[in-house]
Amino acid sequence: MSEDSSLLHAGSLISLYKEKVAFPDGGHTYFDIVKHPGGAVIAALNEKDEICLLRQWRHAVDRYIWELPAGCLEAGEAPLITAQRELEEEAGVTATRWTELGQICTSPGFSNEILYFFTAQELQPGTAQLDDAEQLEVHWMPLSRVADMARSDELIDAKSLALLYRLSL
Repeated sequence: MSEDSSLLHAGSLISLYKEKVAFPDGGHTYFDIVKHPGGAVIAALNEKDEICLLRQWRHAVDRYIWELPAGCLEAGEAPLITAQRELEEEAGVTATRWTELGQICTSPGFSNEILYFFTAQELQPGTAQLDDAEQLEVHWMPLSRVADMARSDELIDAKSLALLYRLSL
């Protein structure tokens, strides 16, 4: 941490900093920046052309929402390893074919979080291992149904919408 950055809060997942930003004209301002380890998001596709969606409780929005499997990178962990680990832990499946679909900045105005996108295919049964805080149900849905959900307010999770868009390109 530089002298132009001060830690305001250190949580179990994120840290909040106040950072001084200098302008070319000599002026400056301060930004509150959320530092996040980043994560991986997975579009798992089975042989029936169905995609895995999770119906997961999210305390921050006080309701269940639909999401693709996803999780945070652990220290020193490559995004693909995160994706493989999270798919098995959350959805209870593993995959032998993985494809990278790029990355996004989730909220670059105040956070350094980067999410890495993957597809997972050629699925086999694995072992689900939910964290104590994870309240979710695993659903396999036809892509056409998920596309309808994405066009409505039924699927509102931004990371999932972004990855579904990447699948359509």
